[in-house]
Amino acid sequence: MQTAPKKVLNGWAMYDWANSVYNLVITTTFFPIYYTEITKAAPFNGVVPFAGRHFVNTALYNYTLAAAYLIVAFILPILTSIADARGNKKRYMQFFCYMGALACSSLYFFTKDSFSFGVIAMMFAAIGFYGSLVFYNSYLPDIAAVEDRDRISARGFSFGYIGSVIMQIVGFLLVVFHKEIPFLNSEGDAVRLTFLLVGIWWIGFAQIPFKRLPKSKPANEEAFKISAFTGGFIELKKVFSQVRTMKVMRRFLAAFFFYNMGVQTVMLVASNFGSKVLNLPSTNLIVTVVLIQLVAIPGAIVLSRLPKLFGNLRVLMGVIILWVAICIYGYFMKTATDFYILAIIVGLVMGGIQSLSRSTFSKLMPETNDTASFFSFYDITEKIAIVIGLTTFAYIEERVDMRTSVLSLIVFFSLGLLFLIYARYGQKNQS
Repeated sequence: MQTAPKKVLNGWAMYDWANSVYNLVITTTFFPIYYTEITKAAPFNGVVPFAGRHFVNTALYNYTLAAAYLIVAFILPILTSIADARGNKKRYMQFFCYMGALACSSLYFFTKDSFSFGVIAMMFAAIGFYGSLVFYNSYLPDIAAVEDRDRISARGFSFGYIGSVIMQIVGFLLVVFHKEIPFLNSEGDAVRLTFLLVGIWWIGFAQIPFKRLPKSKPANEEAFKISAFTGGFIELKKVFSQVRTMKVMRRFLAAFFFYNMGVQTVMLVASNFGSKVLNLPSTNLIVTVVLIQLVAIPGAIVLSRLPKLFGNLRVLMGVIILWVAICIYGYFMKTATDFYILAIIVGLVMGGIQSLSRSTFSKLMPETNDTASFFSFYDITEKIAIVIGLTTFAYIEERVDMRTSVLSLIVFFSLGLLFLIYARYGQKNQS
């Protein structure tokens, strides 16, 4: 196939620009800080009521995110198969986008008096974000030739980092100068306004990819003669049968499962580590996260060019070895300077490993119209990995400490490296 025109490629990348503000503002910085602040003081004092029970505030936060990941992992195989069979994956992408963006904006109303509402909105925002991603990712093999996928995948992540940094700066300025803005009475008002703006940003810029991305072709014309649900299961069974026969893809997914446990856990707990272990103030943490996003842009671009020299799997192996070194450095670091140095290193490899993982999987796929169904396997692997990674991290922290939790992530990266070596061995035997 030929790579699509530049207008289509940039349109696809603009969805990263649109939705990455959720990942940075809601998942990583402003929302976790806001949630912790309103739940650690009276009337909650660290213990929050929800669904007839009481939870430790941070435990409920993690349970809610885990529930969102599990819901996505359960429903997406069916929905992606229906979308492939009927050729309407853009419609599903729009549905999850609007769900997530509206849930983000509704967090504007998240206060101590509407706590349960805020928790539910947080869960739906996560479902919308991760649900739309699988359909977005599945467009990569539709619009890019195999030799261009590393570069174009990196372009998407770069767009996302730039867009999210802009929104992060907007939110930061709202908080810092809230006294000069007439309708903002407190820092909390400024933060909640940022949540509203995230949803507006997400929906607004998403219209560009929705307009430019091509309509997908039905993978199964017979799907129109039977129910969508039945057709979806037929399509899922067909794709699953193909995946079972593809040794290199299976081995890569196993590698991705393990090393992604480590990558996603580091990204999700970095702010908490800086705050809890090193006692860094919130302002410093926000600036650090912005720095990570900025460094990730050149990191993703540079790493996307290395596969032409060394191959995707070998580059991923090298990056994982660097992640092992990051875990060791994290265990021993003592000062704020150590944290900032580590943040720069994480930024350099964070975007690169995510971008290369996506493009590597797309290269291992056969020529097919079942792109969303194939990417659902990729996406489910990622979500289950996050749940296990976060749970393991929290379990070890409870029984030892957070530093030991960081060091323990080496096990995940090592297993991922072993499966990558196994996948490369299979790839060499095929050629």
